[in-house]
Amino acid sequence: MHDKVLLIDGNSIMNRAYYGLPLLSNSEGVYTNAVLGFLNIILKAIKDEEATHIGVAFDLKAPTFRHEKYKEYKGNRKGMPDELRMQMPIIKDVLKAMDISIFEMEGYEADDVLGTLAHQCEKIGVDTTVLSGDRDLLQLATKHIKISIPKTKKGSTTIENYFEADVLERYGVTPTEFIDLKGLMGDSSDNIPGVPGIGEKTAIKIIATYHSIEEAYRHIDQLKPPRAAKNLEEHYDLALLSKELATICVDCDVCFDKDSLKIDNIYNEATYKLFKQLEFKRLLEKFEGMEEDSYVEDLLTEHLIETKEALDQLVSQLQQVHKFAYYILTEGMDMIGISIAYNENEAYFIKCQESMDDAFCMAQLKDIFESHDLQKMTHGLKEDLHLFNRYKIEPKSIVFDTFVGAYTVNPTRDTYGIDDIANDYLKVMLPSQDELLGKGKSRISYRAIEPQQLLTYACHLSSIIYRSYDLMHAAIEEYGMHELFYNIEMPLIQVLYDMEYYGIKVDSVLLHDYADKLKVMIDLLESEIYELADETFNIKSPKQLGVILFEKLKLPVIKKTKTGYSTAAEVLEKLKGEHPIIDKISEYRQLTKLKSTYADGLFDYIGKEDSRIHSSFQQTIAATGRISSTEPNLQNIPIRMEMGREIRKVFVPEDDYIFIDADYSQIELRLLAHLAEDETLINAFNEGQDIHRLTASQVFHVPFDEVSSLERSNAKAVNFGIVYGIGAFSLSQDLHITRKEAQEYIQNYFKKYPSVKIYLDNCIRYAKNRGYSLTMLQRRRPIPELASSNFMQRSFGERVAMNTPIQGSAADVIKIAMINVSNKLKSENLRSRLILQVHDELLIEAHRDEVELVKQYLVEEMENAVQISVKMKVDVNIGMTWYDTK
Repeated sequence: MHDKVLLIDGNSIMNRAYYGLPLLSNSEGVYTNAVLGFLNIILKAIKDEEATHIGVAFDLKAPTFRHEKYKEYKGNRKGMPDELRMQMPIIKDVLKAMDISIFEMEGYEADDVLGTLAHQCEKIGVDTTVLSGDRDLLQLATKHIKISIPKTKKGSTTIENYFEADVLERYGVTPTEFIDLKGLMGDSSDNIPGVPGIGEKTAIKIIATYHSIEEAYRHIDQLKPPRAAKNLEEHYDLALLSKELATICVDCDVCFDKDSLKIDNIYNEATYKLFKQLEFKRLLEKFEGMEEDSYVEDLLTEHLIETKEALDQLVSQLQQVHKFAYYILTEGMDMIGISIAYNENEAYFIKCQESMDDAFCMAQLKDIFESHDLQKMTHGLKEDLHLFNRYKIEPKSIVFDTFVGAYTVNPTRDTYGIDDIANDYLKVMLPSQDELLGKGKSRISYRAIEPQQLLTYACHLSSIIYRSYDLMHAAIEEYGMHELFYNIEMPLIQVLYDMEYYGIKVDSVLLHDYADKLKVMIDLLESEIYELADETFNIKSPKQLGVILFEKLKLPVIKKTKTGYSTAAEVLEKLKGEHPIIDKISEYRQLTKLKSTYADGLFDYIGKEDSRIHSSFQQTIAATGRISSTEPNLQNIPIRMEMGREIRKVFVPEDDYIFIDADYSQIELRLLAHLAEDETLINAFNEGQDIHRLTASQVFHVPFDEVSSLERSNAKAVNFGIVYGIGAFSLSQDLHITRKEAQEYIQNYFKKYPSVKIYLDNCIRYAKNRGYSLTMLQRRRPIPELASSNFMQRSFGERVAMNTPIQGSAADVIKIAMINVSNKLKSENLRSRLILQVHDELLIEAHRDEVELVKQYLVEEMENAVQISVKMKVDVNIGMTWYDTK
């Protein structure tokens, strides 16, 4: 085998790699996309070229001889992005580990080093390939020196190869004449001036005729066109300077030793460690005999769909398959495009643009999305349903949502982005949206991304959904969560979408009145607080409030912070009774929060056209499986205080409709009785006894009929506290009793309900042994805290282990009820609709003609959501405002 030298333009290829791959980082936050892309390019080049020797040249930051001749040289270049600059030392470390020679020379550019090395290789009769994205290097091409330029077109990278004859064919000039061409036309990227008014076409004609700038100048009288002749005559010195700046030096004082370039053992232990650290999973497969690694890097064929013909062809292909994954890439209301994958090796990105806008693309795909026979997978179906509604599409057979699937498999993660799924299931690195676009003020649009980078990113979205589907489905089956996912979590998406779509009506006049009422109460409280403090101050300032309470009024200091006295809610709670100002401050805080969050805050969310608030309902937030409400949070309205409850008065039904509110009665305690198999509790619930009065009787040794309201209230705190794994300290705080008394309450509770104690202990034991807890419907919650050496962490884990099976089962039950109620209303073609869920409560906006029917369906569906040993009980109320239903 004959020798073949491969020379790499380091800066150029790093730059191309950086923009060619999405911005990736390893788990330590080190950016790696340029390094990975660079390695992929050069390793492929080594293989394709059958190279035996390799060298990489880099630019140094110091000025070169060109800067000395022309200070403005490269003066208009933007600085290297920080994310790329950080990767330059890394690639050099990697190359050193791979024993690949690196060349850098002060006063010269990488081009000059490459030119010199290529020239010396030619002298000793060795064929050479120079790999660079810079066409300036075409001047180096000869019969034995090939210039290879990577070129990206329509999503795929090809290599343009130029020997001497190829340059002449492509540009009409020889490689040496290419320098003169640059001298005449200049180069804006390097800030080489050239001759004003002479562009590429004119320059090619002149050099093709006269072969050099000097010869053209000698024939200035015959030179055409006349304007070019005039400009060359006036700017001849500039032309010669430009030619000099464009000329690559081929005789630098580079220490050349061909043997030092020999490719030998690039996959060594040092390289392996670096690749492992950088998390280059696929590249690790190249290391034979070293530690095996299950990670893979992507080799995905990308297709850009930007013509109607190509889209028609893709639609035809989709009609022939059984399933495909899609992802609709949006930015606000702007649809960027649609990513589609129907096999593991390739993906398509339909780019929305003027010639093929979002409405057109969705119209072309309408039959595909509405096909019963074609199974579809996506990520974030609920958001898709809003989009489909916009384009009048009624989707069918969307069988899997990887967003909800990933949450179901592991509900304790902070995020469930496609990048998380790529890493967790496929061991593929993909940037998150924030990594790709940036955050805050520096965030850019998808449309501002380099086209190849967007194509790569977009194609990966659907490909990852497609490829992770089988793995995620297998995990769901392995964990016994088939029913939970396919019969609860997936159908729930439609229910939550419907709730978001309908929203809930707000009476703006009532909301204004409520805000005014709050303001009056806040102003009055403010005056009373100032009077009690005997001065005015900023009540909202913890620092100023601390001075008033602990210095002026001499109240006992409970807790200090770095900046002074703590005035947190728990501190005020401990100070209750010490001074009348404390209650006033607590009430002031509650009312100001009510005003800012709800009285004032809700106005921003009221729809101008329908006067309704369309909250977002999230099913992937809480580890227990509970649904969350955001923007605004309608589940967090403070109902313990009357003014908090009054906010519900502003929520009203549509004309001819009425609110029906159905609330599970003590669902968690009923589930505890069932799960613990406690006969006393089961019988009490099934016989309709007052469970809190029963507990008070049992715990405080008082006859059932003689339990006082305070004893019942305390027993209620014990009942619910037990569900949450409450300790004596917390219970004593809640009930304002001593820790000893609280401990006695808990011990007496467990004496009377021994099965509950056994059950809770078993919950902890099970979770410690398995590392997770389970609900009735096999919802799994990992509890790594149980294995912690930290006592506080471990105690937290034990509380979670006790609570999750109960609270998580309650969440499962309410979800089943929501699905069944919603389906019943639809199947009976009723106008009534489910519009809100708050923990154990469902709110229906019922048509007046359907009230009795809806009440009947609510009770039937909610009380029979699951079959357990305890009767489920639902309280149903109607009203003309949400407030009236409670």
